[in-house]
Amino acid sequence: MTVLQGVRKRFEPQVRRVFHLYWRIARGMTLGVRGVVLDDDNKVFLVKHSYVSGWHLPGGGVEVGESFCEALRRELMEEGRIELTDEPDLHGLFFNSHVSRRDHVAVYVVRQFRQDHLPGPNHEIVDCGFYDAAALPAETTQGTRLRIAEVLDGQARIATWR
Repeated sequence: MTVLQGVRKRFEPQVRRVFHLYWRIARGMTLGVRGVVLDDDNKVFLVKHSYVSGWHLPGGGVEVGESFCEALRRELMEEGRIELTDEPDLHGLFFNSHVSRRDHVAVYVVRQFRQDHLPGPNHEIVDCGFYDAAALPAETTQGTRLRIAEVLDGQARIATWR
């Protein structure tokens, strides 16, 4: 583990609490969106953030006045240079109690998209790529693994993010 990873892991809970305290005051309830982006070989696109540990499905917060689909389009472009070429399918809505008692995440399945190239590391995303579901990176979060298994293996949906 590098020094930066150690610092991030140590302060991640405090940073998350600060962000959610702000969101609680500013928004009341937080809404998020994530995409299970699948290529032609059913490999799934994952991102690794600079400010939270683990590998995640791409996505983020839904801004005031923004629809879930608009937020998904924006986040996919920001995090993966992924442009939707057709409407995504809603997989489900999930309660994310790990973040707060007010956080809900809409998950979409994305099969129709265009990506001109993988983005390089930046201040938010330190790594990204397409991965075979049977060989996900070791640090892939449990919630991410559950959503992938639900979509690709037909496992029953669990209403909480976990």
